[in-house]
Amino acid sequence: MRVVADDGEQLGVIPTEDALTRARESGFDLVEVAPQEDPPVCRIMDYGKFKYQQKKRQAKGHTHQTKTKEIRVRPKTGKHDIDFKVNRAKGFLEHRDKVTISVVFRGREIVHIEEGRRVIKDMIAQLEEVAKVETGPSQQGRRIVCTLAPK
Repeated sequence: MRVVADDGEQLGVIPTEDALTRARESGFDLVEVAPQEDPPVCRIMDYGKFKYQQKKRQAKGHTHQTKTKEIRVRPKTGKHDIDFKVNRAKGFLEHRDKVTISVVFRGREIVHIEEGRRVIKDMIAQLEEVAKVETGPSQQGRRIVCTLAPK
C-alpha cells in the first residue's frame, strides 16, 4: 500500500506491517483514505483529531433557515394578552426569525380601524429594540399587516 506520513511526506509503496509499525512508532493511526486506488492509499494521522475537525467543518456549514412567524391580535385584545404576544415575538426575533403582526377585524369591528392601527403601533413600539420594520402597517381587506425583521 502507498503510505503518506503525518507531515505530508510520501513514504512510497510499503507492506502493511511496516506501515502499521511506523504509525505506532509515531503515536498515530494508520487510516485508509483511498481504498479504490491501486495500490490503496493510507495516511498516518491522529484519527480522533481528524474526525473532530471534520465534524466541526460540517457544523460550520449549517445556516439558520429564516422562517416567518405570525402573531394575530384583534382590536379589542387586552393589554396583558398583547404583552404576552410581544414577548413571544421577541423570542422569535432573537431566534433570527421574521415576525408578521396581523390585526384581524371581524364583523362590525372594521368600523374601528383606528383602534387596530393603535394596537399595531403599540406592538411595533414595544419591539423596537429587537426588530426593525420591514414592511409598515398596511390594510389588506379585513386585516392590518406589518412585517418585522430582527436587527
